[in-house]
Amino acid sequence: MSANIEQYKIKKEPFYKAVGTEVELYEAAYAARMPMMLKGPTGCGKSRFVEYMAYRLGKPLITVACNEDMTASDLVGRFLLDKDGTKWQDGPLTTAARIGAICYLDEVVEARQDTTVVIHPLTDHRRTLPLDKKGELIAAHPDFQLVISYNPGYQSLMKDLKQSTKQRFGAMDFTYPEAELETEIVAKETGVDASIAGKLVQIAHRARNLKGHGLDEGISTRLLVYAGQLIVKGIDPVAACTMTMVTPLTDDPDMRDTLNAAVQTFFS
Repeated sequence: MSANIEQYKIKKEPFYKAVGTEVELYEAAYAARMPMMLKGPTGCGKSRFVEYMAYRLGKPLITVACNEDMTASDLVGRFLLDKDGTKWQDGPLTTAARIGAICYLDEVVEARQDTTVVIHPLTDHRRTLPLDKKGELIAAHPDFQLVISYNPGYQSLMKDLKQSTKQRFGAMDFTYPEAELETEIVAKETGVDASIAGKLVQIAHRARNLKGHGLDEGISTRLLVYAGQLIVKGIDPVAACTMTMVTPLTDDPDMRDTLNAAVQTFFS
């Protein structure tokens, strides 16, 4: 079991710059073993924050990237056939509950609602996980915590959490950092000069102002890091920005022209 736990431990400290009191709030929530819900736009640092907190707390982390094809068995486990017959294989949620890991369900609204209800017994006073197919009831390890995340900007009537699920969690809002802090993050993550990092951030801020006016989502901090990584590799800044901050964001020719104009403003 100890070897199993170690493989989920984060060995190297992830780089994370706090933008407020989120570290202290999360530490208090973990001390109470409160299930947590992280809300924020794509690429703003939610997953990095969870990795950082798992490292800081010295706890194993099991991450699940949720999708619409994910079933309850994908989370909980299933019987598998082998040369000796059938054997039970724990899913990631069951593994986390057994070993006392932080289980992080990324973009949980992408999963079907009939799948997410399996987390309910783990998110109240019971802290149990029934394995109906196996006839076993797991009492979660004292160190177990469940964390979910999603992007409220992509909510719809078909893709939203039920109130019966939402009200089982404490919640924290995440957004993109202020310009000065985001510049520091991009420079640290990529190795580009602060002046170049600052230009990338300014382009991103212009694009974020277009959200809802032609863009579904603004340029994320993640995309800024991608651009910086290409620039460090010797790629022309305009080409790097086009590849990472314009082309992935939209296929609309007019919107691309607008974004390219912003890139040219800073890197012509």
